[in-house]
Order: sequence, then C-alpha cells, then structure tokens
Amino acid sequence: MNQNKGITSRAEDFSRWYNELVPRAGLAEHSAVRGCMVIKPYGYAIWENMKAVLDARFKATGHVNAAFPLFIPKSFLSREAAHVEGFAKECAVVTHYRLKNAPDGSGVIVDPEAKLQEELIVRPTSETIIWNTYRDWIQSKRDLPLLINQWANVVRWEMRTRLFLRTAEFHWQEGHTAHATNEEAVAEAELMLDEYANFMETYMAVPVIKGRKTENERFAVRRYLYLRSTHARRLGFANGHIALFRTKFCQSL
Repeated sequence: MNQNKGITSRAEDFSRWYNELVPRAGLAEHSAVRGCMVIKPYGYAIWENMKAVLDARFKATGHVNAAFPLFIPKSFLSREAAHVEGFAKECAVVTHYRLKNAPDGSGVIVDPEAKLQEELIVRPTSETIIWNTYRDWIQSKRDLPLLINQWANVVRWEMRTRLFLRTAEFHWQEGHTAHATNEEAVAEAELMLDEYANFMETYMAVPVIKGRKTENERFAVRRYLYLRSTHARRLGFANGHIALFRTKFCQSL
C-alpha cells in the first residue's frame, strides 16, 4: 500500500489500483442498484468532453443524430435472433406496466393485472428497432446512404461491476448506417474505424491497433473490425461491423 496516497500501487496490483483510484479521484462510485454506478461530476465532465469531440467528428463525416426508444419488443429480437446471440442472456425484461399498494400496507407490489401483452427488452443495442424504422424510411436509392448516430444508455446485465469497464448500464454511442452496396458499407466501417483510432491517439493519447476479429470473436452473420489499446492489459475501444438487414428499395432515381 502506498501510504502517501492511500491506494495500492499499480505495480503491486493493477486491478486493485484501478478499483481504488476511480472512486478516490472522484470520477464514479458504486450505486445502490447492484451492477450500476454513479458517475460523479468530474467523471461526467470527462465524458462530456469526449462526447463533444466525437460528435463533431461524426457530423464532419456526414452523420446526424437521432433518438430511438429505450424499450424494444421481444418479437424484434426474436426475428433477428442471430444478431443478439452474444448478449441475449444479459437482457433486462419489462413484464408489467403498473405497481399498486400492497394489501398489508408494507409498500408497493407489481399489479398482476398490469401484465404486458408482449414483454419489452430494455435496450441492449438498438439495431433491431432502428432497422425496423429504416424499412419505412428507405423507399428508393435516393434515400441512401442513411448515416445515423445515437447517443444512449444501454443495459447488459452485469453483476460483477468494475467502474467504467463493466457495469449493467453504461453510456455509449451507436452508429447505424444503411448503404446500397456491400462496398459502400465496408468503406463506411473502415472510415469510422479510422475516426475512432484518430480520436483515441490524438485526443485521448492512447495508442491503438486496428484489425479484423477472428471467426470465434464475432457474433453471427457479421464481419467485424476492431480497435484495441496496445497496453498489455488490452481493452476493446470500438467495433465496426457489417450486418445484413434485408430492406427492399427502388433502384430508379
């Protein structure tokens, strides 16, 4: 233990050092909700700065922001089961829409009469609901490319929390673009990977490596690009993938 700073030295125990440093620096702390964290003002200010720089980069490359629902019908994920294979067991599910006072006065309980006709999944990613929307937006080739970004909170159930690295709810951005050809989709994925790499190296001062994921690292029906730190304890920073959502449109201009 480093007696002057009151935290374990990084050389002594890297994981413990990190877990002690984040709350000691006033960046975040564990919350009353198991698996979730509270981002404190100093930590949130860092996120706001990162978000502002990235948002400007996205807009400079022709992307615009939009917002899609937090709740996703279970049937949407069922139709695209291959796309959620990697985190299907981590989802939070809403089954009822109302509470009521407990008969014994002990507090509130779930109203059994308020069961939803279809369960809603708290957003683990927005792919399925976004592409359900895109099918209405894309009528002809003139509507392409569609370059949409969303800043959002997502939920992937985690019980072993590590602040900023592994929590049940976390902030992120997800870009979802639609293209007429595979070549255009690949070019878009590679462009954005370059944008992420440039951001990490020139703004965050973190060297990264770019590459393609192996078959074992990918979710089904996707081709992946990745961005990872060069640190010995390597972290994944960004993923780009090309997924096939079949949407018919008119080719004539």
